[in-house]
Amino acid sequence: MKVSLKYYTIKYLIMILLLVIAVWAGLFYAYILDEVHDNVDDGLRDRKIQIIKAVYLNPQLLKNNDFGFNEFKIMPIASGEYKNKSRLYNKMYYMEYDDKDQPYRVLEADFIDQFKSYQRLVIRTSTVEEDELIYDLTTALIVLYILLVISIVVVNGYLLNKAMRPFYSILDQLKKYQFGNPSVQEQQNYSIKEFEELNVEIGEMIERNELVFYQQKQFIENASHELQTPLAIVINKIDLLIQNEELDKKNMNFLSEVKNDLRRMVGLNKSLLMLSKIENSQFNKTAGLNFNTLITRLVENYEDFIQFKNINVNIIERGGFEANFNQDLADILLSNLLKNAVKYNNEEGTLNIIIENDRITFQNSGSPVPLDKSRIFNRFYKQGTDRGSTGLGLSIIKTIIKQYPGWDISYEFEDQMHYFILTKNNIQKF
Repeated sequence: MKVSLKYYTIKYLIMILLLVIAVWAGLFYAYILDEVHDNVDDGLRDRKIQIIKAVYLNPQLLKNNDFGFNEFKIMPIASGEYKNKSRLYNKMYYMEYDDKDQPYRVLEADFIDQFKSYQRLVIRTSTVEEDELIYDLTTALIVLYILLVISIVVVNGYLLNKAMRPFYSILDQLKKYQFGNPSVQEQQNYSIKEFEELNVEIGEMIERNELVFYQQKQFIENASHELQTPLAIVINKIDLLIQNEELDKKNMNFLSEVKNDLRRMVGLNKSLLMLSKIENSQFNKTAGLNFNTLITRLVENYEDFIQFKNINVNIIERGGFEANFNQDLADILLSNLLKNAVKYNNEEGTLNIIIENDRITFQNSGSPVPLDKSRIFNRFYKQGTDRGSTGLGLSIIKTIIKQYPGWDISYEFEDQMHYFILTKNNIQKF
């Protein structure tokens, strides 16, 4: 799923912050924990020195074989058990106040008393307060960790939203831009240099595109006009030649074929011009149209063509197909669909036009062989050998549909019937 630049940045910022702050919090916690233990151990070592000095001054302390309120005891040991180095470790001892075992930090140190006897001094100190301190420190670190991440994300989101506001403004202008219909843009001054440069470059790009679009439009219109005139003149001259009584049948047939080819060229020229105009968005004005009414009127207009092939046309209205659409494009779209369904239908065939709220289906009989779904809407594609076809009718339909997001045209073949299905997004309703 694609996300906006702001949320993309915040997502990776959160991931990095979670990792960096977690590492920092872990190192900080380990450092504080080490300092707490060092303080406790330093206190035990200091007490060891003081107690050994006191033993030399007061030999009665050698009889202190149990932990008392001074939290130390001295035990005689054999010479083989004597160790020069002090030992520090943690151990659980029963505490009467809490009526349960509590953690203690213990120091063991061996020494030789003034009577040349080997003694073992064991000193303990409760670490309950230290554990509570560590617990409080851990809780504070977690709370600080969460608040820090939230604060950074909120502040960063606010700053990103404020900084990216010009970008979204430029993006909104680009979304509204259409070739051949440039909107008047107000002069904008952005405090961020990159956005100011982007806005200037986009403005210049639009101007260049509009110039190219205008030149292309003029070229297409001029070329089409210049082609139509000589073609019409040649067709008229051929008509005059055909009317000449001195022509034999062979030459008359030849001229008739040339005339038909020229008429096909005229149709091809008009179709290509129409495709170009549609792709260049020269049909921008839209209005609320009722396609039910348009189809009914078109069927009446093509009544002679329909009767010529003796086709049974049925308009089945199951709903009202209404949409915001360009009037000219709607006429071209429906006209091409109707002509295609009639032209390639069988003699005395059937054409059912099924109208629903969001779909129009042209169901017609015809060739028992299905058309190529992957190529049917391509330009100049023809399934048969019809020389009179330009191969652009369905391509024009597809090009019109592309101008309206959410719309689609598809082809299906079922039960020896050809289906051309026009669908629209409900958003397009008016």
